[in-house]
Amino acid sequence: MRILVTGGLGFIGGNLIRHLLTAHKDYEILNVDNLSTGSNMASLSDLQTDKGYRFTKGDIRDIRLIKTLVSDVEAVVNMAAETHVDRSITDPAAFYSANTIGALTVLEAIRQANPRCRLLQVSTDEVYGDIVEGSFNESASLRPSSPYSASKAAADLAALAHGRTYGLDIVVTRCTNNFGPYQFPEKLIPKTIVRAALDLPIPIYGAGTNVRDWISVQDHCRAVEAALTKGKSGQIYNISSKNELTNLEVVSRILHIMNKPQTLVAHVEDRPGHDTRYSLDSTRIRHELGWAQTRGFEPAIKETVDWYLANEDWWRPIATDEVLSKTPWRNKA
Repeated sequence: MRILVTGGLGFIGGNLIRHLLTAHKDYEILNVDNLSTGSNMASLSDLQTDKGYRFTKGDIRDIRLIKTLVSDVEAVVNMAAETHVDRSITDPAAFYSANTIGALTVLEAIRQANPRCRLLQVSTDEVYGDIVEGSFNESASLRPSSPYSASKAAADLAALAHGRTYGLDIVVTRCTNNFGPYQFPEKLIPKTIVRAALDLPIPIYGAGTNVRDWISVQDHCRAVEAALTKGKSGQIYNISSKNELTNLEVVSRILHIMNKPQTLVAHVEDRPGHDTRYSLDSTRIRHELGWAQTRGFEPAIKETVDWYLANEDWWRPIATDEVLSKTPWRNKA
């Protein structure tokens, strides 16, 4: 199978490419990435000589380029996105441009150049908004709370609408919070590891009681693979692991693993519109596609800590003061 992965130099995209090339020796992966925030050439540098891998620098909003790339592939996995909620508060237009207009451009490229190819639109649990009790299933209403989640919700709806209107083969996945190797250090878990390694205070928004469901990026990649190869056209699949923890619990466990004092925790001003709790019901992908997570939170978080400590040469050049900021939503665009 020949697959185009957009945003393949980002955290999840890079891990997906590694997974697919390892699991399927006959796959060919085309990777297009514009090398913006969160992308890192070093993440896939060892694949440059792999015959099954090809990288193209480019933007998914470039319709001529994307039409060329999609013209002879069997599937597209749209991973390209601006993903950090804090930065979306500072510069919302950039998120609508990359996430919504970008997704629309990919859809139009497929419609015009290769309408028989499958598009897997990779989305997020944040499109549903927060939930105090219970879990969202795929038929729940979308109630995004940030410019980031709103831009992703719009992309999801555009994809599903193109599927119905033009008969395109569309599948949408929505996943909970990922963690693992190669994650840009602006996110909670790598930021905590890096700041703790540097003996810097660990910022926690508000009381730190906001709850997220944490899934290893490897399990997410297996779920994406299942949706890509076995998913029903026009269907949405939630992906979750039921590892629901408060932000404070996550940080405390990392500090314990690193033998760092809990006194490094520093409560800071909460960001605007901060969702209280995310939770997804992933019954559909488990029952219909046979997917299940294989990695528990404790061993996976320990492996993640060990990876960052062993790969300082990867994160050191990108762990700037701005990236490691205590309240990045206050940074100027």
